[in-house]
Amino acid sequence: MYKQFLLSISAIVLLLMLGGTAMAQNTTISGKITDSADGSTMPGVSVVVTGTTIGTTTDANGRYSLSIPSTAKSLTLTFIGYTTKQVPLTGATTLNITLTQSSNALSEVTIVSVGYGTLDKREVSSAIAHVSGKDLLPVSANNPLMSLQGKVAGLTITNTASGDPNSSPNVQLRGISSRNAGLGPLYVVNGIPGGNIDNINQNDIESIDVLKGGAAAAIYGTRGSNGVIIITTKKGTSQSRFFYDGYAAFDYVTNRLENLSADDFVKYRVSAKQGQDYGARTDWLKAVTNSPAFSQKHTVQMSGGSDKTNYFASADYRNADGIDLRAHKKEYGARINITHTTDDNFLTATLNVAPRFMTTSNADQGNFNNALTLNPTYSIYDDKGKYSYINTGFFSNNPVENGRLIKSEGDIKELDMNASLKANILKNLSTTVTISEISRSARSMNFAPSTLSSIVHANKTTQTNYASQSQEENDQKNVEWTGNYSLNLGRNHFKLLGGYSYSVYNYKQFSAQNYDFPFDIYLWNNLGSGLYNGGAAGQGQSAVGSTQNGSTLIAFFGRLNYDFDSKYILTASLRHEGSSKFGANNKWGDFPAVSGAWRIFEEEFLKNSASWINDLKIRADYGITGNQDFGNYLSLLLYGGAGYFPFNGVQYQVYGPAQNVNPNLSWERSTNINVGVDFTMLNSRLSGSIDYYVRTNKDLLGSYQVPLPPNPQDNTFTNVGTMRNNGIEATLTGHIVRGSQFNYNASVAFSYNKNKFISFSNDLYKGAPFQDVAGLPAPGSPGAIQRIQEGHSIGEFYTLRSAGVNDNGELLVYKNDGTIVVANQASDQDRQFVGNGLPKFVASMNNSFQYKRFDLNIFLRGAFGYKIFNTPAFYLGTPSSQPDANVLKSAYDGKSKYSKLTNNSTTSIASDYFLESGSFVKIDNVSMGYTQPLRSKYLKSVRLYAAGRNIHTFTKYTGGDPDLIQINGLTPGVNTSLNYYPSTLQLIFGLQATF
Repeated sequence: MYKQFLLSISAIVLLLMLGGTAMAQNTTISGKITDSADGSTMPGVSVVVTGTTIGTTTDANGRYSLSIPSTAKSLTLTFIGYTTKQVPLTGATTLNITLTQSSNALSEVTIVSVGYGTLDKREVSSAIAHVSGKDLLPVSANNPLMSLQGKVAGLTITNTASGDPNSSPNVQLRGISSRNAGLGPLYVVNGIPGGNIDNINQNDIESIDVLKGGAAAAIYGTRGSNGVIIITTKKGTSQSRFFYDGYAAFDYVTNRLENLSADDFVKYRVSAKQGQDYGARTDWLKAVTNSPAFSQKHTVQMSGGSDKTNYFASADYRNADGIDLRAHKKEYGARINITHTTDDNFLTATLNVAPRFMTTSNADQGNFNNALTLNPTYSIYDDKGKYSYINTGFFSNNPVENGRLIKSEGDIKELDMNASLKANILKNLSTTVTISEISRSARSMNFAPSTLSSIVHANKTTQTNYASQSQEENDQKNVEWTGNYSLNLGRNHFKLLGGYSYSVYNYKQFSAQNYDFPFDIYLWNNLGSGLYNGGAAGQGQSAVGSTQNGSTLIAFFGRLNYDFDSKYILTASLRHEGSSKFGANNKWGDFPAVSGAWRIFEEEFLKNSASWINDLKIRADYGITGNQDFGNYLSLLLYGGAGYFPFNGVQYQVYGPAQNVNPNLSWERSTNINVGVDFTMLNSRLSGSIDYYVRTNKDLLGSYQVPLPPNPQDNTFTNVGTMRNNGIEATLTGHIVRGSQFNYNASVAFSYNKNKFISFSNDLYKGAPFQDVAGLPAPGSPGAIQRIQEGHSIGEFYTLRSAGVNDNGELLVYKNDGTIVVANQASDQDRQFVGNGLPKFVASMNNSFQYKRFDLNIFLRGAFGYKIFNTPAFYLGTPSSQPDANVLKSAYDGKSKYSKLTNNSTTSIASDYFLESGSFVKIDNVSMGYTQPLRSKYLKSVRLYAAGRNIHTFTKYTGGDPDLIQINGLTPGVNTSLNYYPSTLQLIFGLQATF
């Protein structure tokens, strides 16, 4: 009995102890979360015990209640658009907390992608520009890089047909770098080099880092000469989130070229016997224009999980029309990222999958120019209601008929996939294996019906309707294995990277075409039913075509990052890389780089004497990069068709050498030097960076004349030539006003670049000291108007120098001896260097305002100090333009100098009379939004926004929008075709919701 009593008492005491322990382990804490600006309650705020997954969210009244363990030290509060706050626990059971809307304070840590890893921006010793996803411009564009336009000093992004939903921008960093190899940067998407750049939804971008310095880009070896753009997309977090963004956009034609109305055409052209009056009054430009062009885009994003497994998933849909009759694009895309870490943190697995499907209807880039030049007294339709047959003017066809009946469509499928497995062998040692595949399949379809007026009027019996299909497939497979090791010895900090990369590229193409189908309704879907290519011998040879080629790239690389006391920083890297593209004697190359930085701010003598400086860093870097962006098999002896040989009455196809072998063919080599300074001052109100660079491109690729024999062909593709670019880049960001309710931030980006072509020749291959480029098309024979010459810059205009216009309306020019003659009496030897199409300066300014929950952003952009050849004025801007063709209004405007050229004896003779200043300042982007947190457990916040793009352009250029004239590439400042696609003003209205 006594033992039983003791056992009972012991059991009760034990239960009480356990109960007491359990109660001691958990405490309930509650409170209310409010906005520090106006005291309003905040529903949907995430309240989590710091370092754990224990948490809750505030209710519709901003209240929360949470059971926390006794070991909890603090709570972490997060809400979209507000600064994350960590609140220590003091033992109180009621804790009311206020949150503050986030600001872009420069003191926060910025993580920068440096290629095969990331660094704190303070540790970076090379020239790298970082742009956060939230700072990208709001645009409705085919390519996410348009949202980066003007944001990075030295990075030039142009689009000469922004109103075409299928257009892609031209991207160039720090000037032109090659004659015959690629000029664009290498794109690295989520660590994978060579991703499909148009397979990225702008809403999915977390950040963009531009490796401008050669030391940073050298880690990518033969693909780094034109810079590297690293795009990092959003990843999953343990916080559950659902986000929607949708907008509608309208494109309106703006700043377009103006031609004569029908009445003015009769008044000026018909009366002067420069055209005929056919009775109609047609505005051809209006007839071929779809303005406003409507587009819409919708994005949904989901993320969530735990601290061990999380995911991010997004899906988007876009449907966009162009401003011409034919252009259209519809696309569907998705992106999934899953990350899982084992309980012991030893293994981390990551999977990324991004598919995209697009259907396109391609714009007719020449149709606007067709409408611009067409006689406005022609009718679109004849008296039978059919399209009028037109056979005069520049292009001799009906642009409305072309836009509505001729089809040019495409299907594009893209898929980016990668998976990685990371093993954390030690706390400071890890290794990662990544496999990836990047594929793109594009099918093009074209059709012209038999009902075209040009075919019907000619009574054609062969080559009536026409159809074609072509299929292109690009595939890239990669395997990369990297290892990272870090070591801290007192104030000495080391980070070591080593890796191996193996990439295989493959390209396939197949095409087929035919004429004379029994029905137009087949389009391109029954090519075998056409009769033309099955006719006489030889007609079928152009009906089909196919090819396949590929290359392999292998590399070993390593990098060491060292800093002493976070004060002295040194980075060194080496990439040993080989490519099957290169000749037998040059398969492998080495690409070393070294950079250093001194954070002077950490020195005591500066801290004590300059309290107004918050950070100051001087850096310098040197690196060698390469460019292997040229065709496959160019180093090999290739064979091709060499005619026919008769034998025993039978014609046999003969094959012979079609290309010279070049065992010394190699990559273009670039030597890069960069010095710069980064600074933050005035209590972090002002920050910026300044860089000076010199890039020398050697072993430029080109075709050179060689003797016959011993060579089977008279041209060899080889490495010859040298070019140099040097310049200055500066960025400046200022927090002009900081207040509890109003903030104003401004940033400026500025770049200056100078190009010089040094040499075309070397000891083995001798070329001419110049090359004429930028040839203008017919009518007439204007010839080339730019020259690349040793000692001069790319983009130099080389034409006759004008001396005005005489009383007969003839163009006068200077001969080399200084005498003045009528232009048709000058010779080719009288041409001179008369200007340059490369801007000397490119600048932008961003102004960001925030008042309570309203935000306003105004972005200005401009280019200065260069010339544009006014191609429209040259062909269409004078009274002496081609007969029976419409011309620009300026041709008969007495205030225009082009109206003086009335004599057709000097028409089609190019001179600097048609050069104009291309300098401009553009109100490029204006956006405004309002964000409203909501008191709902389902909907956390809503943001309404509106944006305008290409609002207004200030310029003296009279040929339309100067931004439509390409300033990248080998022929900047001139449009060498007669194609014209008008500029557009874009209005966007959108809604964002966070659940």
